[in-house]
Amino acid sequence: MSWRLLHVEAGMHLYGGAQQVLYLIRELRELQQHSALVCPKGAAVGVQARAEGFEVFEIGPDGDLDLGFIGRLRKLIRQQQPDLVHLHSRRGADLLGSIAAHREGCPAVLSRRVDNPEHRLLASFKYRYPQRIVSISEGIQRVLEDCGAPREKLRVVRSAVDPAPFQQPASREQLRLEFGLPPASFVIGVVAQLIPRKGHRLLFEALGELRDEPEAPQLICFGRGPQEQALRDYASELGLAQRVHFAGFRTDLARWVGALDLVAHPAMMEGLGVSLLQASSAGVPIVASRVGGIPEAVRDGVNGLLVAVNDRAGLREAIRQLMVNPQLRQQLGQQGRELIAAEFSTAVMARGNLAIYRELLAPG
Repeated sequence: MSWRLLHVEAGMHLYGGAQQVLYLIRELRELQQHSALVCPKGAAVGVQARAEGFEVFEIGPDGDLDLGFIGRLRKLIRQQQPDLVHLHSRRGADLLGSIAAHREGCPAVLSRRVDNPEHRLLASFKYRYPQRIVSISEGIQRVLEDCGAPREKLRVVRSAVDPAPFQQPASREQLRLEFGLPPASFVIGVVAQLIPRKGHRLLFEALGELRDEPEAPQLICFGRGPQEQALRDYASELGLAQRVHFAGFRTDLARWVGALDLVAHPAMMEGLGVSLLQASSAGVPIVASRVGGIPEAVRDGVNGLLVAVNDRAGLREAIRQLMVNPQLRQQLGQQGRELIAAEFSTAVMARGNLAIYRELLAPG
């Protein structure tokens, strides 16, 4: 059965949740489902979706306080008559979009991609409107349960990754040349926003304690964020200015991930970690924190090693273990590719969401 689906995404840049929406609507089209997209004016996801032949409506939302979005979305629902509205992000899409769909009598599904707790009073108000709440990890679902979201509405459909771009990496020599690294160096990458909860400081400290290793590792920080200058200063304070490299946001990230020796992700909170899926797609082993949804993306001893949150010594020793054992790195990398194909493909993610639509639109 084919349905008309209206997806709402508030992100302006084509990464994170917005990239997941693009994966989803592409796969749903292959499954004979009609998807249209609502997004802010000029959003990258809208530009790309339109280029691929999808209907795009640039009506917002423009933040949590854009109350006018309720009226604009209600009008569009009346015009387009979708069978279901799927709300993919925060910044106004979640609560305001749910209210609009509810008032028009249209079933709504809300995807939740972050694991930060919410006040129970806010949760009781926000989650009364959508018929289903989709978490991208079991870790996020536990957070929703703890804040009082109705359990009968909760479902899990993990985020996905398109592995193809990550399976044609640059060579190790090209990586070292591009980022000005010593030719024979062991290179660690961290792919994350430069914000406190991603654990960059802890990683720098662990890196400092490995300075006397025969192959003192180099670190490339991919990403931007408000902590960039503070992190640059901290690296200098630790004497790591020549070993920590800030690469910013790279549109060619897929080219470089597979040329890394290791990806580190010592986050203090994490819903799932798409960058970890990307690393496994590229066959790169991972060292990460055992927190949130990370253990669903990184299986200890399968595609990486897990350490306790804020455990600098554990982080250091896990990195050292992989530095000195290339056979283990190769094994974890190969198993990571297999894990992505089995559980995190875009097709698996789309079928999971479609099963939820069927619960609401074709029960029984």
